Amino acid sequence: MAEDPGVVRAAAASAASGCVVAGSVAVTVAVVAGPGPGLTGYVSEAGVTESGYAGAYRIGVFALAAALLLLAVALPPALRAAAALLAAGGVGTVLSGAVTCTAGCPLPPFEAATVADLVHGGASVAATAAVVFAMLALVLSPTAGRRLRRIAGLGAALSLPLSAAIALAMLTVGRGPVVGVLERLLLLVAVAWGLATSATLALARR
Repeated sequence: MAEDPGVVRAAAASAASGCVVAGSVAVTVAVVAGPGPGLTGYVSEAGVTESGYAGAYRIGVFALAAALLLLAVALPPALRAAAALLAAGGVGTVLSGAVTCTAGCPLPPFEAATVADLVHGGASVAATAAVVFAMLALVLSPTAGRRLRRIAGLGAALSLPLSAAIALAMLTVGRGPVVGVLERLLLLVAVAWGLATSATLALARR
């Protein structure tokens, strides 16, 4: 007997919720307990080879990547654009976790970066952008449903100014507490949106 697509999507949504929680906890532990520079550095610094918590960080990042891919599966077929963006975000997150930056995660224009730094940074930025655009795609889709659109609207309203502020700060002041705090706030919004969206999709089926 063929599986009910609705049941498959609900199961994917439930699994996505679990991956969001597990991934967030692992990355948070690595950032808080690791030897990174606190709020003055990037979250990715918890994953450098020299960190004793690099393993926990990578596990967390891969769990978050799985959450994005599962969330793409959990969305109804009519929401193809949002699903494609989430899948792209998942692939970018996998690349971000697989290619770690060097100590300090240097990025231009103020620091000299290696190829690994550029690949990691580019993948991280692309993955985050894909998630933010997925929020916008849901907001603009009349078939998404009121609750999903409301959650996505709130996520986009918070993510867009934070993203713009991070880009401006990286170009003007570089690595420091301003970028560090803004980056953490943006990631917190993305995690909260992912958890709320996956929970909504899972509960809708029930």
